[in-house]
Amino acid sequence: MKNKDGEPVASIWSVTYKWDGPENTNRPVTFVFNGGPGSASVWLHMGFFGPQVTKVDSDASKDDGGAPYPLVNNDNAMLDLTDLVFIDPVGTGYSRVIGKGKVEDYWGLTEDAKSIAAFIREWVTKNKRWNSPKYIAGESFGTTRAAAVNYELEGGGQEMSLNGLILISQALDYQGSTSTFDNIVSYVTYFPSMAATAWYHKKAGQGKTLEAFVEEARKFTLDEYVTALYKGSRLTEEERNHIADRMVYFTGLSTKYIQLADLRLLVPRFRKELLRDQGIVIGQLDGRYKGDEYDKVSDSPTLGDPAGYNTDGAYTAILNHYYASQLKIEMDRPYITSNGELGSKWRWRDVPDASYWEPSYVNVARKLGDSMKRNKDLKVMVASGYYDLICPFFDTEYTFARNGILKDRVTLTYYEAGHMMYLHEPDLVKLAGDIRKFLTTQNIIGPTVRKPKTDTWLSLLLRTKGVANFYFTPILLSCNNTKKIELDALCNAVFWH
Repeated sequence: MKNKDGEPVASIWSVTYKWDGPENTNRPVTFVFNGGPGSASVWLHMGFFGPQVTKVDSDASKDDGGAPYPLVNNDNAMLDLTDLVFIDPVGTGYSRVIGKGKVEDYWGLTEDAKSIAAFIREWVTKNKRWNSPKYIAGESFGTTRAAAVNYELEGGGQEMSLNGLILISQALDYQGSTSTFDNIVSYVTYFPSMAATAWYHKKAGQGKTLEAFVEEARKFTLDEYVTALYKGSRLTEEERNHIADRMVYFTGLSTKYIQLADLRLLVPRFRKELLRDQGIVIGQLDGRYKGDEYDKVSDSPTLGDPAGYNTDGAYTAILNHYYASQLKIEMDRPYITSNGELGSKWRWRDVPDASYWEPSYVNVARKLGDSMKRNKDLKVMVASGYYDLICPFFDTEYTFARNGILKDRVTLTYYEAGHMMYLHEPDLVKLAGDIRKFLTTQNIIGPTVRKPKTDTWLSLLLRTKGVANFYFTPILLSCNNTKKIELDALCNAVFWH
């Protein structure tokens, strides 16, 4: 990327998969990224959207352990419907600042959105795809980014109107996804997910279906729990005991614990308390996962998130293996799947420095609502896992019922897993089907093409045609072990089958 003086300041790495054959400038294209901030696109690339993916234990009962890990053809890949562009924001993957570039120009809510919007415009221009239906698929903070990028694309002297957003484990309004003391909204938004997780671990709701039990939890949360939280110490003893009893019913926690917690449950404590009688902690990204910690009496987890450490090793290894063995990519630096340095340096301020501002919960939901009013074709699909204890499904419902978002253009889908619902094989299949339905009901211009047989994904071939080479910083790629190609920094390697 270049600054206003035309000097190189950053390089953004992406991998593009395009359908082989005559160029179709009306063919849909989907831009994909994960979240963090600080995460590369490895999880959506190697876990769901890519032509080849890895697999971890679908039932969340086993650690991914050590290598080797499986790399299998993705029978649910979507290249028959859309081209795919996986983007690694600056500071992740192989993307970095160069020359006079500074990380503070990219590591911020607005700064990040502007850089990804600039990348998308460059890609679309270089590949002659301005008339293609365009989508963004993001996960977690990637959904925050998706709404912010869409907003940036609407201006800048090059207005680009998207056809749709695919939001996986949405986080548009952080008040509903920040479990902390005195945040009443979060006590409300997390409670149905706690109930669902308690049902999964057979601590509550037995004899009922998950959907039926979750609906009970929704009703209690809206009809009784919200009022009780706002009444606080004004509750009568009878009212307080009634709410405590209902919370015991939905969570399986003891009456004593809930009373001592003042009817307010924090996610870290819930993760430690639910299976304390077994000496087990549950996951936050996915409440199905379990971990065995040495400290059995702490009030919250001490080892980390079992949904993370039971899967991260496989994804990091398989991405590096896939790049080297299948795509023949050679690099002189590591691929950063998750950059912890970004957190402390990230700028959440979304107004100019000269403007008055007080710290508050991040909220890009209103930007999405405004965009939907400006763009009649912008539709949104939101995928939520019942056992997601970071971005709870009830927060999705709360967020999308407000903020001027047009509900007739929103599709909410639910899965019996967590944050990365595609780790659960039945939900990978369901999510793929739901996205296919979403894409094919968007009035896509031009015909789709037949879905290829699984083994055709193995015939990926790197070609120089269509490679965007308009940024700087040389990158060395190996093509079929026969020749080297020096590309400029966008490294937008176009892979065909």
